[in-house]
Amino acid sequence: MDGVEGERKPARERILDTAAELFYREGIRAVGIDTIIARSGVAKMSLYRNFASKDDLVCAYLERSMVQHAAWWDRVTARHPGDPRTQMKALFTALGHWIDHPKFQGCPFTTAAAELRDPANPARALALAHKRMVRDRLHAMAVAAGADDPDRLCGQLQLLMEGAYAAGRALDLGPGNEAVASAAAALIDGACAEK
Repeated sequence: MDGVEGERKPARERILDTAAELFYREGIRAVGIDTIIARSGVAKMSLYRNFASKDDLVCAYLERSMVQHAAWWDRVTARHPGDPRTQMKALFTALGHWIDHPKFQGCPFTTAAAELRDPANPARALALAHKRMVRDRLHAMAVAAGADDPDRLCGQLQLLMEGAYAAGRALDLGPGNEAVASAAAALIDGACAEK
């Protein structure tokens, strides 16, 4: 429990924590509102006071996931200030370790985009916006690292990242999924060769 002994989180946080765990583990479409209510221990009215619909709850889950992902990215890259080449490699080393974690279930944004096919769905728009943000951040790092073709390197790295998210647990890539880090390093070193 957070905070003082016996102190409960506000209903909104309990609902969001429960939804996040269930959406990530079981999928957005597979989890119903009644399950979230039962597992979070809140009344139905409390859920709808905090989230007007399941779509609103899914958006809140993805928004929180975006903040968490950005914080992870910043922590990993902060270990190598001023060295974008090493920062990119570190992201893929960290990704390999995350894939090894027992709670790993893929990328929540890729899953959301795949499950929510309606282009008008606001949660789908958030998932796709996150993918663009990742691409923009990788592109900026590729430029800063002096890649000969930053667009190509960025595309290759994002494709590797998506493939690692999708297949990392299904394939036996060795301890820490070292193949993810070594593939990224080969792409980065090839594109950012010393001139």
